[in-house]
Amino acid sequence: MILAEKITYLRKQKEWSQEELADQMEISRQSVSKWESGASIPELDKIIRMSMIFGVSTDFLLKDEYDIDVISKNGQEGELKEAELPEISAEGDRDLRKARSLSLEEANTYLETVRKTSYPIATGVLISILSPISLLLMGGWSEYGPVAVTENMATGLGVVILLLMVAGAVVLFLIYGMKLERYEYLEEEEIQLQYGVGGIVEKQKEAYTRRYQIKMVLGVVLCILSVLPLMFAAGLDAPEICLIYCTCVLLAIVSLGVFLVVQAGCIWESFQKLLQEGEYSAEKKKERRKYSPLAGAYWCLVVAVYLCVSFYYNSWGDTWLIWPVAALLFVALLGIYRAVIQSRGRK
Repeated sequence: MILAEKITYLRKQKEWSQEELADQMEISRQSVSKWESGASIPELDKIIRMSMIFGVSTDFLLKDEYDIDVISKNGQEGELKEAELPEISAEGDRDLRKARSLSLEEANTYLETVRKTSYPIATGVLISILSPISLLLMGGWSEYGPVAVTENMATGLGVVILLLMVAGAVVLFLIYGMKLERYEYLEEEEIQLQYGVGGIVEKQKEAYTRRYQIKMVLGVVLCILSVLPLMFAAGLDAPEICLIYCTCVLLAIVSLGVFLVVQAGCIWESFQKLLQEGEYSAEKKKERRKYSPLAGAYWCLVVAVYLCVSFYYNSWGDTWLIWPVAALLFVALLGIYRAVIQSRGRK
């Protein structure tokens, strides 16, 4: 149970309104409202005063691992249930002391920044996936109609539009990526959330979970179903121009699916970074610092291969497959790397 919930529970046990508690604390009712909603955290002197008013310990108020089993009407502290905490090694203790401290205001500012930038970044990815459509359409129209243009003119115009779209996507990545640069330490450094912040972030994560799951499922389903128009047209032995249109539809559906996955993933990762969960746990951060230079080189190589193959064969409708294959290969290589590291650790 987090601090905000404990304040609300204890106040209701006293049968006080927020205004009555505010009078006891000699503060405004708005301050109490913000504490109970998790919008802000009371200062330490206010915590001490509340512990005296409610008749509970400051440890009980501050530590999320303490839960309420029984608290009687007169406000006496009942049985407290404490979760078992992992033992901290000497090395872990040193890391904890070196960890960067984050306040609730900093955490909320970061989450809001990610929320605002997630849509433009996802839009940049969407535009990148859509960019080959102009080249496909121009090439198809030059050969099969309905637009009477020469092949060279169609190719040139298609490439220009493609490059403009890629440039627009890069601009989005740069502008909104720069807004997140000051938070890059969350991916690399160990952090320590100030008291009460972890519980509030966890509650926000729980509230977003359902929306995240829906967007991820919908995005994956769209990517899977995107091949249906092309398969249907090929099965009916449709003309070449129809296959080109179906390929464009495929890219459009894939771009929408990836947009949902990227946008939801950005927000979900922001919670994981603050809570140091999953790929952003302290152990994974140490591991990532070791292989991140290799990962950067790998993806630069993938981009180079994608562009070279696409331009050489002029098959932008097929070369997008390089990206999922590269992602799967990267996961496999990363798994092998971790297995080797673990085997060395056992020795």
